[in-house]
Amino acid sequence: MTKIKRLVIGMTGATGAVYGVRMLQVLKEQADWETHLVISSAGLINLKHELDMSRKMLYELADVTHEVNDVAATIASGGFKTEGMIIAPCSMKTLAAVAHGFGDNLISRAADVV
Repeated sequence: MTKIKRLVIGMTGATGAVYGVRMLQVLKEQADWETHLVISSAGLINLKHELDMSRKMLYELADVTHEVNDVAATIASGGFKTEGMIIAPCSMKTLAAVAHGFGDNLISRAADVV
């Protein structure tokens, strides 16, 4: 039996929604990977503008989705085992939050515990 590897993917409001989408597309084809997606409200706006893609279309690419304000989600716990986290695209606000441990939403909180 193949061990399932988990990867958390965060998407924020920076330019480059295609990076997060492409990551999800590639991992969807890999049977041994489970993706956990969280996207900010600004990330959803960019997704629509840059790729003309809806939240529903994006969510279909992920195995599990989480709401950005759900800081009680599984990925907010250090006990939730993952291979890591990728934030792509990553806004400067999120970069600063991660760098300084300011876990004000699920993206920065999940990054903090990974």
